[in-house]
Amino acid sequence: MKKLILLFAFMVLIASSYAQKKLVLYYSETGTTKAVAEELQKQLNADIECIEAVEPYSGNFQETIQRGQREMQNGETPAIKPLKNKIADYDIIFLGYPIWFGTYAMPIATLVKENDFEGKTIVPFCTFGSGGLNTSSEALKKVLPKAIIKEGYGVRTVRVAVAAKELDRFLKENGYKKGKVAKLPEYSEQLPVTEAEKTIFDAACSDYQFPLGTPSTVGKRQTDDSTDYKFIVKSRGFNGEESTSTIYVTVAKAADAKPEFTQVVR
Repeated sequence: MKKLILLFAFMVLIASSYAQKKLVLYYSETGTTKAVAEELQKQLNADIECIEAVEPYSGNFQETIQRGQREMQNGETPAIKPLKNKIADYDIIFLGYPIWFGTYAMPIATLVKENDFEGKTIVPFCTFGSGGLNTSSEALKKVLPKAIIKEGYGVRTVRVAVAAKELDRFLKENGYKKGKVAKLPEYSEQLPVTEAEKTIFDAACSDYQFPLGTPSTVGKRQTDDSTDYKFIVKSRGFNGEESTSTIYVTVAKAADAKPEFTQVVR
């Protein structure tokens, strides 16, 4: 009887999440985050709005980096245009952004400073060169202590074509969308990296613009679509200090599939 009551309560909770009003709210610099936001909106049938800077960033990578660094160092936040939708009208906000310097883009800093998110459920989603979902989510928790920051979704810019499939799983797993997906297996225990696994790591990461370090151990899992690797990697920062990161790599089961790294968790 107790199990039936718990099952019923869970089903009510899931049903209520479907009924909650959702907004996909995002900032996009180059159009990549916009593509993910529009896919989210389509799968959720949610409202959607783009955050716009009053003084737009140039779109030039180097100029954007310089301006963003200056704003961060000086504690400045760029002015953004007023939102057309009211935060208060929504239960769940899917908040999207590109990763700049390991965290959310500067227009998001303005958004969270100028709007009241108390009691709102926020689901971060982001695009990045290497990673930043975990660090940006933690940053949101610090600046929005009265909001509920849920597990988010992130995708590398070079892999944005897989976002539709990954979002379908993410939304169903977390109860934002109807449907069921088989649970992914856990990674195996971490074991020393073999030469064959080092070759896979190098094939996935060698084209990245910055060195990502040397893998020391690896865990693996098999899914219906791929073989996935969880590498623990040692590297040295610009200051010479050793650091450890986790780099995830996937190899699709197609015969001609190439290894791809999906994210770096620092």
